[in-house]
Amino acid sequence: MRSRFSAFAIEDEAYLLRTWHPSTRPVRVDFERGMRWTGLEIEEVTGGSPVHTDGTVTFRARYAYRGQPGEMRERSRFVRHANAWVYLDAAEE
Repeated sequence: MRSRFSAFAIEDEAYLLRTWHPSTRPVRVDFERGMRWTGLEIEEVTGGSPVHTDGTVTFRARYAYRGQPGEMRERSRFVRHANAWVYLDAAEE
């Protein structure tokens, strides 16, 4: 999760696509002009150990959009795919 946050912050599209599950991966990542990611707080983690095949990460990400502060909260689902953890989607809350 932290590496994907960092990839969004520096707009590393290749990394984001590589760590996105093929069944939900977009063709490209549309970065929002004027968006600057400023912080990440992990609230809860479930699963994700070497014995698990899936897991979730609930987080709060802070940003500034055109100079205005904001925050997003999501519970992301991750799964093992080709021996690597990849982002699947945002879980329903």
